Amino acid sequence: MIISLVFILFTSGLLIAGNYFYSQSVKRGEEIELYSGTEAVEVFSNQQNQVIIEKAQGWYDNQKFEVIEQVSYDGLLLKAKYLRNSQKTKKAVILAHGYRGFNDQMGDLVKFYYDLGFDILMPDARGHGESQGDYIGYGWHDRLDYLSWIDELTDKRQADTIFLHGNSMGASLVLMTSGEDLPTEVKGIIADSGYTSVKDELVYQLKHLYNLPPFPLMQITSVITDIRAGYNFKEASAIKQVKKNTRPLFIIHGDKDELVPTEMAHEIFAAATSEKEFWIVPDAGHTKAYEVATSEYQKRLEDFIDRTLSR
Repeated sequence: MIISLVFILFTSGLLIAGNYFYSQSVKRGEEIELYSGTEAVEVFSNQQNQVIIEKAQGWYDNQKFEVIEQVSYDGLLLKAKYLRNSQKTKKAVILAHGYRGFNDQMGDLVKFYYDLGFDILMPDARGHGESQGDYIGYGWHDRLDYLSWIDELTDKRQADTIFLHGNSMGASLVLMTSGEDLPTEVKGIIADSGYTSVKDELVYQLKHLYNLPPFPLMQITSVITDIRAGYNFKEASAIKQVKKNTRPLFIIHGDKDELVPTEMAHEIFAAATSEKEFWIVPDAGHTKAYEVATSEYQKRLEDFIDRTLSR
């Protein structure tokens, strides 16, 4: 009797803990501890970088975007902002935002791409911003949404050259997308501060925030996620996807990243089998490479695009 009671209490405790961690890590919402920290503070390496970004943000704020909608494969209404370039180059970039973010957070890159002649598409990921969804896909289900966004650009917007560029969760999203059967119009992938897999990232966060071992809480939360959101942590892997990718890949990561450890960038780069480039940015925290090294970031990015398109 006592053993049975202890077992019931232990199991109930694990389920409560698993549901709490699900609400913190996967359930749509605002007030969470996951990914909190001091790295939200912007750090510029010099005044010139700050001027470039502030000018670009001011330009962005004055643009008029078209709102595009699509219905996902599982019935969610997804929304994106679209900016058509005054040049008719038929080039487009999809900018993928980070965890619990929204499309405007990629705004500092829009002027850079616009000046290169790109149309810009900025989706709100499922469970984020103006898009429907009561859970966060961490890029896994989102990769299928991105196939539809790519079709939007090729079929309705006449794009014949497409790049995917993501930050943080958006980086892992475009890496996960890279392993799918992509149309020839998709030319290259840029991933800034991406994680190797949902499991690896959440194990890291469990230790980083709560100082807890992954077993058995991670396994229980993964099962709960499978039931409530339709995927498990193990299957949602950027590593597995980049092994199938055939597009040129540019991996960027800060060497002071405390939210997605820099070691993950090395693992992704090692796993990738396509043409690939790698840049670890000194003194940059999570997704802060652009602020810390703005001019160099733009130069390296433009060089990557030029080399990719000259293949």
